[in-house]
Amino acid sequence: MSFKDPDSPAATGEKLQKILAHSGLGSRREMETWIEAGRVSVDGKIVSLGKRVTSSQTIRVDGKVISTARLQPRRKIIIYHKPEGEVCTRSDPRGRPTVFDRLPQIRGGRWISVGRLDFNTSGLLLFTNDGELANLLMHPRYGIEREYAVRVAGNVNQEKITALKNGVELEDGLAKFQSIRDIGGEGTNHWYHVILTEGRNREVRRMWEHVGAKVSRLTRIRFGMLTLPRKVRTGRWVHLTDDETKQLLSLVGLYVDKTEHTRGRPQNKASRSRSGSKPLRKAKKTGFRKK
Repeated sequence: MSFKDPDSPAATGEKLQKILAHSGLGSRREMETWIEAGRVSVDGKIVSLGKRVTSSQTIRVDGKVISTARLQPRRKIIIYHKPEGEVCTRSDPRGRPTVFDRLPQIRGGRWISVGRLDFNTSGLLLFTNDGELANLLMHPRYGIEREYAVRVAGNVNQEKITALKNGVELEDGLAKFQSIRDIGGEGTNHWYHVILTEGRNREVRRMWEHVGAKVSRLTRIRFGMLTLPRKVRTGRWVHLTDDETKQLLSLVGLYVDKTEHTRGRPQNKASRSRSGSKPLRKAKKTGFRKK
């Protein structure tokens, strides 16, 4: 990210919320809330939403100066294999483990979750220190596909499958799967791979419940072109490769700029020893993977 020359008569700078989001403090939406709450000042004055700033100005959040170096961090993106039993918040009043507990430390910013998975859902969860990127990836206008492996208990006939693909009316609006693939199963439990292009709260579970079926297990296995790597066990993470980063950024019209990767290698031994997690179950048993 670069600021425009403040000495130029045509210069207007960058929007403040965008700069703060790039700094890794949070998503653009969060930064807008902070500005509206009066937590942000420029050159000693509390500013309003829509303010533009240049590199020569001093930005403070809660009285603390945000350095120019921090406004241009190296973009980092990781895939985290979320296990069941973790919440997608930084802290939990009930003391439950969070998805942030096992992530690597990051300087000059913080990890931002790209969307959420509920407490009983496992699988692929993206994190980045680039708040603007996180905001774009979550925006519904891009229609980024999310694919889930779902185990369903109950009688599911073709009529119900058709209804789920055509759309069912939930309390927060119409919802539908872009596709549903039968993966197999025995008895009353059956595995499906489903795809949708939004991330509403408990959407997959609520859709199946709407047609009288209950989800007994749910795992996100893909986000956009990124699939859950077999080598990344639950509770562990991996940096995106250069190619994966380029493809992900292209989904939202961004370009690679000051990226930092480990070319898809799992985290270091110290982090690996802290995870204490179990490996993925085999595809034959879970239906996570294509046969």
